Amino acid sequence: MPLRHDFRRGVLFMLAACAIFAVMSAVVKSLAGRVHFLEQMFFRTAFALPVVLLIVAQRTRGAGFAAVLRTKRLPGHVLRAASGTLAMGCSFYALGVLPLAEHTAITNTTPLFVTLLSIPFLGEKVGLHRFAAVLAGFLGILIIALGQGAFTGDYGGAARMGLIAAVLHGIFSACTTMMVRSLSATESSTTIVMWQSLLMTSVLAMMMPFVWTTPSLHDLLLLVLIGLLGGVAQVLLTEAWASAQVSSIAPYSYSSLLWAVLFGWIAFGDVPGLWTILGALCIVAASLYIMQRELRRSRT
Repeated sequence: MPLRHDFRRGVLFMLAACAIFAVMSAVVKSLAGRVHFLEQMFFRTAFALPVVLLIVAQRTRGAGFAAVLRTKRLPGHVLRAASGTLAMGCSFYALGVLPLAEHTAITNTTPLFVTLLSIPFLGEKVGLHRFAAVLAGFLGILIIALGQGAFTGDYGGAARMGLIAAVLHGIFSACTTMMVRSLSATESSTTIVMWQSLLMTSVLAMMMPFVWTTPSLHDLLLLVLIGLLGGVAQVLLTEAWASAQVSSIAPYSYSSLLWAVLFGWIAFGDVPGLWTILGALCIVAASLYIMQRELRRSRT
């Protein structure tokens, strides 16, 4: 997809994508306790698949799906789908037990883990500045956890597992980012997306006999909505990245925190405390600083 160099367009699409993802997260959280998170994930991938197929058809211009699926790096696609499935699973589980704002803040730690993983996987040298930013981000996680009483006996086991799952989401999401970087050297973006969607949907479909609960009509509509919202948001996000430089619109992705606070308050009555706000600020500031350092390195 050619870069359009339209900053306003990129910002609008980014804000819209973050808002829709926040709505999707609120729907996922509303179904917790009635529908297993793996079943929700299946609907998320299955009903987003038609959107992905439509995008691929437009980009390939009649080349055929067989040409798009042609690859010499199937193991890489399998690993990428596995890390993506684990990341989504951790996120959906955490949504069921954590407030939206807290969940969104902690799952925004992916840039921190990408920085750390770039050392063993890419052989990069992380300087003092970036390492300090990573520590600041982890301090943000610790602040949120302490503010929620994660290390006291009053903190529920499910909520503690939710915190761990939210952090694990950042790790698995960073692994996914590293895999995409590796695959992008030889594979097109459409090939990567197609294999990801097909493999994730297939794996989750095989899990359904073990967790399936027949949803009510109301819940079924919400499950379908999760998939459609996820697919539309992914399209908008792709258009955002294609409209302007990553460095110029990436900061707007943190509007997801504002949406999470708003929807968490409206739908669930969750008002983030001071510790959650301070921790979120640490995570966002650290991630933005790492992004700026990456930009400077790329220019050099």
